[in-house]
Amino acid sequence: MPRQAKPLTQVQINNTKPGNAEKRLYDGGGMYLSVMPTGARWWRLKYHYAGKERRIGLGPYPPVGLADARVARDSARRSLREGIDPGRQRREDSAAVNEAAANTFSTVAEEWLARRVGKGNKPVADVTANKNCWLINHAMPALKSRPIADITSREVLDVLRKVESADKLETARRVKIVLGQVFRHAILAGKIETDPTVALAGALKAPQVKHHAAITDPTKVGELLRAIDGFCGQPTTLAALKLAPLVFVRPGELRTAQWVDIDLDRAEWSYFVTKTKVQHIVPLSCQALSILHAVQPLTGHGRYVFPSTRSMQRPMSENTINAALRRLGYTSDEQTGHGFRSIASTLLNESGWAPDAIERQLSHKERDKVRAAYNRAAYMTERRKMMQSWANCLDSLRKGGNAIPMKQHA
Repeated sequence: MPRQAKPLTQVQINNTKPGNAEKRLYDGGGMYLSVMPTGARWWRLKYHYAGKERRIGLGPYPPVGLADARVARDSARRSLREGIDPGRQRREDSAAVNEAAANTFSTVAEEWLARRVGKGNKPVADVTANKNCWLINHAMPALKSRPIADITSREVLDVLRKVESADKLETARRVKIVLGQVFRHAILAGKIETDPTVALAGALKAPQVKHHAAITDPTKVGELLRAIDGFCGQPTTLAALKLAPLVFVRPGELRTAQWVDIDLDRAEWSYFVTKTKVQHIVPLSCQALSILHAVQPLTGHGRYVFPSTRSMQRPMSENTINAALRRLGYTSDEQTGHGFRSIASTLLNESGWAPDAIERQLSHKERDKVRAAYNRAAYMTERRKMMQSWANCLDSLRKGGNAIPMKQHA
């Protein structure tokens, strides 16, 4: 089709209908509107560079109107006059845009989260992965689309100050830690040179240390145990409540307990502790075994000892134990699921058991790896005796006793 002698008008564009073949409406300077049989319309520019004819698209019509298409054409013609191939320039610009998109904070954060979930044979627990995602989301409104290499310490501080201003000091501290891990991942990936969180040392208010609420008075411990016995709720929740003071493991370890890790014949529960990265053994007292034998017909055919009420494939919710304690009338300032560890630690130390044996049974991390390995082996016999003695002590308190019997030494 011959070139039109005059520039295109809006009327010509509107009056041109699709045909059986492509129609080209020329506007001058090599630009034309391609009208396809399908009805699609696209602005294109034909030009010559290095002795060859080339073409580039300037956008679809009508999203790109006639005036905008002319602006794009004139920009491309200026590039030609400067000896630049507009097609190559567009590809380079597109590559730069794609690279920038691959290096935004949100993209790098997603990479870090994916590596945390899938690293090695010991990925982080689901609850940890979800918590990391939740912490990172505090920064998303401000940093999501920012190139990670351009993010300054001031920007990160603004994010943290916003969390801090809501009186969430501990959350602000944890957000800073997770953001630092994301930035260090970016450093290792060659995306940035420095971690902007390093300059923020001491910038946040220090959160007050809040210990997990726990009842440590023997008489009141007995009242708590009797209240648990009277709990009216799901049988598995009652079993978990009864087992919690006997084994005093971390709440997350209790609710995710798996039958495959429990040997009822050997009276042992052995599992890997994610927090301390060690294999931990819990000697099971006769009372603990009785609870597990009772719950086995209910959940023994599944993976978890205490599964979710919604699905046997998922563990009990992390809020179940605390919610049950609230139903029993104990506030979060009086007793928590984690507080059963404090009860055991306090009363066992008062009764004369070896502190190292208690610490090993609590699965507290030992900095000296050699000493840690020795203690876990050396104190196992005493820990077995201690766990049975502790269970007997709880029975005594449940029946109304108000004193903790001292350990009897041979």
